[in-house]
Amino acid sequence: MAAPVLAYENLGLVQGSGWLFRGLDIHVGARDRLALIGRNGAGKTTLLKLIAGRIDADEGRRTIQPGTRVILLDQDPSVAGFATLEDFVLAGDDAPPRHEAEAIADQLGIDLSREAGSASGGERRRAAIVRALAQEPDVLLLDEPTNHLDIAAIEWLETWLARFSGAFIAISHDRTFLTKLTRQTLWLDRGTIRRAEIGFGGFEAWTEQVFAEEERNAQRLDAKLKIEEHWLLRGVTGRRRRNQGRLTKLHEMRAERAAMIGPQGAANLTIGTDDARSKVVIDAKHISASFGARTIIDDLTLRITRRDRIGIVGANGAGKSTLLKLLTGELEPDSGHIRFAKTLESIVIDQQRSLMAPDKTVREVLADGGDWIDVQGVRKHVIGYLKEFLFEPELVDARIATLSGGERSRLLLAREFARPSNLLVLDEPTNDLDLETLDLLQDVIGDYDGTVLIVSHDRDFLDRTVTVTLGLDGSGSVDVVAGGYEDWQKRRRLAASGGRRPNPRKVEPTAPPAPKVKLTYKDQRDYDLLPRRIEELDAAIARDEAALADPGLYARDAAGFERLTKAIAAARAEKETAELRWLELAEQVEALR
Repeated sequence: MAAPVLAYENLGLVQGSGWLFRGLDIHVGARDRLALIGRNGAGKTTLLKLIAGRIDADEGRRTIQPGTRVILLDQDPSVAGFATLEDFVLAGDDAPPRHEAEAIADQLGIDLSREAGSASGGERRRAAIVRALAQEPDVLLLDEPTNHLDIAAIEWLETWLARFSGAFIAISHDRTFLTKLTRQTLWLDRGTIRRAEIGFGGFEAWTEQVFAEEERNAQRLDAKLKIEEHWLLRGVTGRRRRNQGRLTKLHEMRAERAAMIGPQGAANLTIGTDDARSKVVIDAKHISASFGARTIIDDLTLRITRRDRIGIVGANGAGKSTLLKLLTGELEPDSGHIRFAKTLESIVIDQQRSLMAPDKTVREVLADGGDWIDVQGVRKHVIGYLKEFLFEPELVDARIATLSGGERSRLLLAREFARPSNLLVLDEPTNDLDLETLDLLQDVIGDYDGTVLIVSHDRDFLDRTVTVTLGLDGSGSVDVVAGGYEDWQKRRRLAASGGRRPNPRKVEPTAPPAPKVKLTYKDQRDYDLLPRRIEELDAAIARDEAALADPGLYARDAAGFERLTKAIAAARAEKETAELRWLELAEQVEALR
């Protein structure tokens, strides 16, 4: 193996009265694409700052090849003290060349002349990305790079990183981002670090192997496996089973909702039975909204029923916030009308994360200083309820000021979910949450008995939670798709390739298509069997990626390593083809209905 461009040996850091971690060995190769995974509070951000040389370790030796440029993209970049975003981007002795910064800013769609003090979180994030990328790093350290970015900006960043000739380490809650880009994984767990030569796509299978081996070792020693309590309660295997059960239920709900959607792609959710009509919570008919001369929402008809999980997606400025405000009654439409169920009680968790008083304790925030809390009408002990949100019992009397950003977000979720409601509105809920907390949030949404509206740029989160996606392209039309973000993207790809248009109510066909009486034998067989084949391919990919996690595999069996790599690529290609084929057949089935 080639010598690393950057390495730490026997790294240790003291935090508070003890070691945050100790004895870590880390190496970064010239073309590594590393995912850094760990719970909130494990020290991921601190580790990136150590690797970048921003802070000094208490133990260990840092070596770096001469001339190697290491750049850290902070999770929360500060633009305080700068008049404009351009001043921030071009500040300091290590400022990037102006022409490079301007070129990247143009591609990212950020106006660097914007006043820094009034810039939004997304604009500050884009400016920080411009500065980091324009500095031409050899090693790029990314701390939650997709926070506050819309999907278009995230996909641009993914394209840039895919072409990047250097190495990077990324901390991110965005599973899609990590799965697409990473080829190695660093797992920071209980003060130690493990490395696997697999990308994030194989992380769950790898960690399952690690825990299984730990359990076998503990059994051989006739000792109880010592893992933190929440890992015992929410271990990888158990979480995977819950995820599978939740996704099975979600797919059933999507199939039911697809049967209620009218002509494919039309912005109209029809209701077929009196029972379904009685469950309508939001009934919008021919609503439109404009901002000045620009049409934001154009003639949308939509019925939302109890237990629907509605995802709203689109680029910044496409109208997501406007649509959300219309559907929650905060705004009146310019034309058309919206009827709301009389018993609607909503809670809103927005991306601003309304600040909790820093001098209050967790107990005071949740239970007004007492020991009990009413959760959706059920009385629970505050410590037991905190455990459900992955808090350790001793944190019950901790001050809000001492909690991490992720812990504050988790506490806010715990407080809001306790309130009685039947409409849950989540505006960018995934920011500052680690992967384990995202799993918990998905569980809570899956079990919620009311209706959920979600605005998010987290593609994987939407794929795992929503039954219907409302896709906005900025023209005023709204695509209504049964399924998640990926289902919406497949629809768009199909339309771009000459298939059915996403919004047929605006199409003037020259002649009606000849009706199909039924599927052919081959089509019906593919429609029935492809979902099982897709599951088999998913399992094969996970199995082969887990096999690649063996660090000695390449040295022991280079040919086997190559075979597994090719098998994974072939399985992914076959899965993509199968998914597109099934989508086409599903559209035919819905048209026949």
